[in-house]
Amino acid sequence: MTRPSTPQHTPATDRRTVVAGNTVADDRSTSGARVWRDGLGESHPPRPGSLRARVHANPALTQVWRVGVFVLGLLLVALGVALTVLPGPLTIPPVLAGLWVWSTEFAWARRFFDAFKKKARDAWDHAKEHPASSLAITVGGLALAAVAFWAVGHFQLVDRVEDLF
Repeated sequence: MTRPSTPQHTPATDRRTVVAGNTVADDRSTSGARVWRDGLGESHPPRPGSLRARVHANPALTQVWRVGVFVLGLLLVALGVALTVLPGPLTIPPVLAGLWVWSTEFAWARRFFDAFKKKARDAWDHAKEHPASSLAITVGGLALAAVAFWAVGHFQLVDRVEDLF
């Protein structure tokens, strides 16, 4: 993947605006289209007429949009991390969804998303090649989690720990 060349700007024609960490350069001399650059300098123009393009046309909404995208992605990634206590590939879908949400707005997340997508495909292919072991690990892990929850409730472990402090 090659990085797009940075257009040359002269002070008379340079109309750059920084919005929410992005540089919006009005580079109409080469292609006639506005070039959007994220915090790392990657160019990714929104589709004309899309909701994202309309939001990015309004600088006040751009900040709110980016914060909303970040928070939604963070919630999905946090859900995936919270699911790591369960065995199997249950953690992959929410983390992948969170990275996808982030990748719609942030180039750094797009790179992580592509790498994670490849790893998720590899894990899914491995699970399809070895269904018996994948099922045994998933069912066994769920059984161990159920036993742990039962033990915590039956032996009142939370109350005992609270009494220690």
